[in-house]
Amino acid sequence: MVRKLKFHEQKLLKKVDFISWKSDNNLREVKILRKYHIQKREDYTKYNKLSGLVTSLANKIKQLDPKDSFRAEATEELLEKLYSMGLIESKNNLSLCEKLPASTFCRRRLSVVLVRLEMAQAVKDAVKFIEHGHIRVGPEVITDPAFLVTRNMEDFVTWTDTSKIRKHVMEYGDQRDDFDFAWSAR
Repeated sequence: MVRKLKFHEQKLLKKVDFISWKSDNNLREVKILRKYHIQKREDYTKYNKLSGLVTSLANKIKQLDPKDSFRAEATEELLEKLYSMGLIESKNNLSLCEKLPASTFCRRRLSVVLVRLEMAQAVKDAVKFIEHGHIRVGPEVITDPAFLVTRNMEDFVTWTDTSKIRKHVMEYGDQRDDFDFAWSAR
């Protein structure tokens, strides 16, 4: 029989999870988490699993008979899906899917796309803008920095109508129209 834990021991053990213990040799993972300002480690592990699944699927497709019509169809569908998501640069070759790292998913996050579109100077700033509700994709305001942006949606990333940052950007570029801001204030 194990003795009952004292109060301070219980308090200390609340912060420790013995079931899902994280490994100590995760330098590459920590580097990527910092670079892309990923707040939840679970997001990165999901990206890692997805990249592994894509790699294994590509390997299974390659093992099929080259003359098989299903192989050509499956290859085309996989390449089209990955290209439209923005994970690969071209739809030419199945070998692009074999070496798909988890960081390609990280590059499609909304915060990283904002930096690429020059709407923010750093990923950390972009995360703050998103969390504060300054960014919308199409008609919807997005408050989750882990939102994955596809190639088609990339054109629709913009400031919200009521965003103060939008107002300052338009004032700086001498593009501000008082009529638009009068309607959005109502």
